[in-house]
Amino acid sequence: MLASSDALLEPEMAEVPSLVPHVVLIVDDEPHQTEVLSERLSRQGFKTVTAANGAEAEQMLQQYRPHLIVLDIHLPDVSGLDLCQRWSDAPETCEIPIVIVSGSDAPDTIRRCRSAGCRYFVRKPYDPNALLTLMRSCLSDHSW
Repeated sequence: MLASSDALLEPEMAEVPSLVPHVVLIVDDEPHQTEVLSERLSRQGFKTVTAANGAEAEQMLQQYRPHLIVLDIHLPDVSGLDLCQRWSDAPETCEIPIVIVSGSDAPDTIRRCRSAGCRYFVRKPYDPNALLTLMRSCLSDHSW
């Protein structure tokens, strides 16, 4: 017999894991890079959507409202830095963390990426486990 109703209390919502996977938008014009990253993230429980250029990225952003964006700097129709700046400045997208991945080795690349509003910069080629750790850090910093 229960002495009190305390044993019947439900767990706090913060302790209940989300049943809905986080949505990650991957923006990269290299199909192999996008495919490999998308597959790896899917195996980790993420839902991924992809875009090969800025126009597609804008469409996917509006359609799927991702929880995180992985963005390449060099896209065929627009600079990834310009997209990052636009999304970081817009009230409807400014809360979405952006991780920039790029093979650029220009000396001021990291400074320019941070100035545009990205959370992390990862140089290609990258360690997928390190990228996953940074992504999880971004998602855990934000309350969804």
